[in-house]
Amino acid sequence: MTAEFIYPMLIKLLKKWKAIVIGIALFFPTLLPAAESLPVGLFSTEPAGTGLPQEWEPLTFPKISKHTEYSLVVEDGQTVVKAVSQGGASGLIRRIQIDPESWPVLSWRWRVTNIYNAGDVTRKQGDDYPARIYVTFQYDPDASGLFERLRYGAAKAIYGDYPPAAAINYIWANRAPEGNAVPNPYSDKAMMIAVESGDQAAGRWVSERRNILEDFRRVFGKAPPPISGVAIMTDSDNTGESATAWYGDIVFRRR
Repeated sequence: MTAEFIYPMLIKLLKKWKAIVIGIALFFPTLLPAAESLPVGLFSTEPAGTGLPQEWEPLTFPKISKHTEYSLVVEDGQTVVKAVSQGGASGLIRRIQIDPESWPVLSWRWRVTNIYNAGDVTRKQGDDYPARIYVTFQYDPDASGLFERLRYGAAKAIYGDYPPAAAINYIWANRAPEGNAVPNPYSDKAMMIAVESGDQAAGRWVSERRNILEDFRRVFGKAPPPISGVAIMTDSDNTGESATAWYGDIVFRRR
């Protein structure tokens, strides 16, 4: 049988099997396994030296002109994000909507060269971390009072979008006890949770796993709204110190 007859037959078979699979998914959805992970930062699949990771964008702040440098590099045979901060601050953010009830667990790995001597989670002058991952939560004007709607509306008029309703910062602190949760000194809408503390693990990769659903309920006392973004940041603008950090893949999981 020649190719001119074989190819049309294969196409017909593929279309037929595609229709069968779609039919099974529609009528018997439980027979197909649900995905157990939702990657938001698959840095390991990116080629090194190509700029920023796909779907991630710079996160900068008013009045801070010196920014952290981010790049895709190969470390220990795998592509990761490298961050170098020398008295500056900026981050990378992936704007993405995620239901924390469906995807409550966040996992990642990171590495830092050092902690900051002047770092202090309770003071504005010490609000710097060699590595942090923070999760933002969506603002809902329909669930807000008049004063808050006016405040968020003014912010939207300036920046083009609503600020997050809340945020959780997972930080590599210098002295705060691991698991300690305190409000950010700039805003009580952002809670800081120390997942690493001190320099005992500096220089090596550390894997982390946090239940965002449980953490949000613990620090804010209520159920979380939808997640609106995930960011990484290495900053040193307040302390004037310097550090280098590396961030591996960031993934949400069902459990």
